[in-house]
Amino acid sequence: MSRYTGPVCRLCRREGMKLYLKGDRCYSDRCAITKRNYAPGQHGQGRKKVTEYGLQLREKQKVRRFYGINESQMVKYFNMADNMKGITGDNLLKLLESRLDNVVYRMGFGASRAEARQLVTHGHFLLNGEKATIPSMIISVGDVISVKGKSKNSEKIKELVENNNGNTVSWLNVDLEQLKGTIIAEPTREDIDIPIEDHLIVELYSR
Repeated sequence: MSRYTGPVCRLCRREGMKLYLKGDRCYSDRCAITKRNYAPGQHGQGRKKVTEYGLQLREKQKVRRFYGINESQMVKYFNMADNMKGITGDNLLKLLESRLDNVVYRMGFGASRAEARQLVTHGHFLLNGEKATIPSMIISVGDVISVKGKSKNSEKIKELVENNNGNTVSWLNVDLEQLKGTIIAEPTREDIDIPIEDHLIVELYSR
């Protein structure tokens, strides 16, 4: 399944909440949810009866779009979470938060996860001193993500550093002077920007 390349504001409107897919625009009056808080399309404002399956599907789609992953990746992460010790839903969210592109976004080196993913694929970051270009890599406690030497002079990186407000998650320690971040704990659901009812996703994939 190919990655969605259409207007991302439609995705937020479809899920009925901000998914923060457009960077600074999501925090401004230009946000699509602020202007048109209903689903896109001809019948977007119609009232529809939502079934139990529909609720489960919408929750799964919301999480997929929030993290920018496709269906096959979502299934893979669910299977990994299901085989781990602990609660499957919590494990799933930890895996998604531990993706390299998400960690780079959490460090402030990307106005959105899509931008962070692009910077990773273009080779601007190192993982424990080694070049890392795979956005889906799972990061562990103790790992260090840093900006590559040549990339430190990039105008884009400089702009991101200047606009970085230092609001990072509790499990990540960011050093803006050294342009690096260290994973100091496992991700927690309390740091996720949107409410996620992971039990609905577990019920959907457990059918």
